[in-house]
Amino acid sequence: MKYNKNVYRALMMISQFGINMLVPIFICSFAGMFLDRKFGTSYWMVVLFFAGALAGLTNVLRFARKIYDTPAQSRRRAAKRQDGREDEKG
Repeated sequence: MKYNKNVYRALMMISQFGINMLVPIFICSFAGMFLDRKFGTSYWMVVLFFAGALAGLTNVLRFARKIYDTPAQSRRRAAKRQDGREDEKG
């Protein structure tokens, strides 16, 4: 049974959106918790959480802009070229 590669590409893009959003939030939140424990404060986690959310949002917007700036026809041509190379290898 042959699977549709477009489905896998779509799942990969959705995963990249999630990773691009969540990683900065987690890193900044953990850094904020570390700073709060080190300095005995209670606001760094909240501040850095929002900074991470802003960074994640900019990552997602850049990724989306890169996808949508590429015309659909050139994406199809690139996918066909890539599929052709994969067929030659495998």
